[in-house]
Amino acid sequence: MPALSTGSGGDSGLYELLALLPAQLQPHVDSQEDMTFLWDMFGEKSLHSLVKIHEKLHYYEKQTPMPMLHGASALADDLAEELQSKPLNSEIRELLKLLSKPNLKALLSVHDIVAQKNYDPVLPPMPDDIDDEEDSVKIIRLVKNREPLGATIKRDEHTGTVVVARIMHGGAADRSGLIHVGDELKEVNGIPVDDKKPEEIIQILSQSQGAITFKIVPSIKEETPSKEGKIFMKALFDYDPSEDKAIPCKEAGLPFSKGDILQIMSQDDATWWQAKLEGDANPRAGLIPSKHFQERRLALRRSNVQVQPLKISNRKSSGFRRSFRLSRKDRKTNKTMYECKKSDQYDTADVPTYEEVAKYRRQPSEKYRLVVLVGPVGVGLNELKRKLLISDTQHYGVTVPHTTRPRRSQESDGIEYIFISKRLFETDVQNNKFIEYGEYKNNYYGTSIDSVRSVLAKNKVCLLDVQPHTVKHLRTLEFKPFVIFIKPPSIECLRETRKNAKIISSKDEKGAAKSFQEEDFQEMIKSGQIMESQYSHLFDKVIVNDDLTTAYNELKTTFDKLERETFWVPVSWVHS
Repeated sequence: MPALSTGSGGDSGLYELLALLPAQLQPHVDSQEDMTFLWDMFGEKSLHSLVKIHEKLHYYEKQTPMPMLHGASALADDLAEELQSKPLNSEIRELLKLLSKPNLKALLSVHDIVAQKNYDPVLPPMPDDIDDEEDSVKIIRLVKNREPLGATIKRDEHTGTVVVARIMHGGAADRSGLIHVGDELKEVNGIPVDDKKPEEIIQILSQSQGAITFKIVPSIKEETPSKEGKIFMKALFDYDPSEDKAIPCKEAGLPFSKGDILQIMSQDDATWWQAKLEGDANPRAGLIPSKHFQERRLALRRSNVQVQPLKISNRKSSGFRRSFRLSRKDRKTNKTMYECKKSDQYDTADVPTYEEVAKYRRQPSEKYRLVVLVGPVGVGLNELKRKLLISDTQHYGVTVPHTTRPRRSQESDGIEYIFISKRLFETDVQNNKFIEYGEYKNNYYGTSIDSVRSVLAKNKVCLLDVQPHTVKHLRTLEFKPFVIFIKPPSIECLRETRKNAKIISSKDEKGAAKSFQEEDFQEMIKSGQIMESQYSHLFDKVIVNDDLTTAYNELKTTFDKLERETFWVPVSWVHS
């Protein structure tokens, strides 16, 4: 047999030699079956791992630095004593002064402690009671610090053994690379665990300090690599693992708030995902309920709780009724009210949990994102919209609504309204051409999708205010809406800031303005609370209108950021 070349690696090329061995042995093997056996044997992962460990240990032995001396402190004392018997010149005085300094003495003392210690790795002794027939038992020692080990356990339903249920990404167990999902746990710190409940084992681990030794039978399952950290989810609810009775390990849970961006590290478990907060420097992932599991839980809760319906009355200050247009002449007698034909409970069947998102930044060549404003009647939404329009009529625009009522003498088609027949309006409704529509005094009013496109086509920011249940149908790649909820302040603030303001009443034929009443404030607060509780998962920004100027400045700042900064949006809005 010819000599086997070890390549240029010299005596450190054992791993390379192992890889070349099957090819060099091929001319000397008679059957294909033997050759297949050789390839399988030398390609075994565990053999490669052993060779890598051997080379690391060999390198460590050659490279370990050895101290030149072990008693630097004593040597310094001897030197100082000898120098004091010599004639003192300036150099000797300076050296004696240095040798007497506490910080130098401490440094030399630390040197001696380090030099006299043995830092070679010490493996735990092999247990004497290992069964000779027991296959592939691993003895693992992990050093426990303040962080959790990052693994959960369970009892296998079929075998009754205690096995590793999951490894938390970035945790101590994951970083060690020694423990894997499916491994059978036999002992912890020499204590057999076959007859113990998982809770009892966790108690042993929590009370252990320093190094923890595990006796493990490795799983025979091959772990399939997953796409880690490529998925980002926006949380649409608040979560506190300490209050979750279903979570397998509260300490392993990841708390988060509505609106947080979660980086999903693993979805291998259908019930519990592993995630971390986007941008968090901590590499360790935590457990969160999966989308499917959380949807089931919330749906069950909702089935047991009756949702308070939203009612639309005949007064403008109640419900979610909205003006279809903003008067170009800043009139305060705008009375284009309607009764919405769509149910306000449209979205209550949806269970908000997570939404997959990606980063998006508007390019100069793209149309502006649609801006949707929602809020209870009387909160000042139209006033904010009017101030924006006045600030830059070339940059901001609003839609022109459709109506079936007759055109008045002072009105122009396409300016105040687009006037169409009832038959055409009803046909457009059937063809889903309206974002929302309604009827008032036997006439139809509606905001069409094409009216939004018309504003955006003029390279303007389209300001649209709609009922909140409509927002869901606008969340498309075409519009990429940014939804702002204008929230009412406290009722005390409303009484103070709206005491001289007027509200439009639709009680009479003229739609006269009247002063705010206490019931208007209470209904505004109530409507805002219901709106926020049912639709807040669709809101990108919340602005409290306690002062019109302050709210306008916050709104303007938001718009400026929207045009130049990066935002998280539904992944379907971003081109692949």
